[in-house]
Amino acid sequence: MHQILLVEDDRRIADGLCEFLSEEGFRVLAVRTQSGAERLLRERRFDLALVDISLAEGSGFGACTAAKEKGVPVIFLTASGDENSVVRGLEMGADDYVAKPFRPRELVSRIRTVLRRTGSQSVYRLGDITIDADKAAVHKNGAEIGLSALEYRILLLFAANRGRVLTRGRLLEEIWDIAGDFVNDNTLTVYIKRLRDKLEDDPQNPTLIKTVRGIGYRVGE
Repeated sequence: MHQILLVEDDRRIADGLCEFLSEEGFRVLAVRTQSGAERLLRERRFDLALVDISLAEGSGFGACTAAKEKGVPVIFLTASGDENSVVRGLEMGADDYVAKPFRPRELVSRIRTVLRRTGSQSVYRLGDITIDADKAAVHKNGAEIGLSALEYRILLLFAANRGRVLTRGRLLEEIWDIAGDFVNDNTLTVYIKRLRDKLEDDPQNPTLIKTVRGIGYRVGE
């Protein structure tokens, strides 16, 4: 699942885009300011940033610079007919722009085009485990492994953050919005155990999903 940073200070537009893009299979985190975008870019990994040029605090150009420094492709959201802003944004390295008002499906098409062009990763390999994010399929040594939606989401989060320690709080925050039922710390422990049972050669001595005692978990080095 591709993770998108949305930088948009119009709450109505942001809420609508988050809902639509989530239905299209993207994970979206939204912020309203340049400083908020810069903070998230330091803390998390994103596949693409959607940036409104005009922000109430800071500017979309500043958010674009921060994203490009992290190697994140950028699509600008611009006011219709604002040619000067479009030119400036493209000169800064933006990968595309969409003029408001835009059709949501056109935006999705632009997003997928940029992701293909920039080679954003959609297949992850963790030892003998292969995760195809486009097909939402997981295989071990070529055999498909059946995972629940939450199990798959947790595994994909680990794969996208390979080598990084993910705290239990971060994991709970990430899976909260797709869970039909309340997910607490104990429930997370159960899901980690289920993943190990399905993916590890020896679930009692895991080599894939490693516990970092007192903090959380890490997959890969």
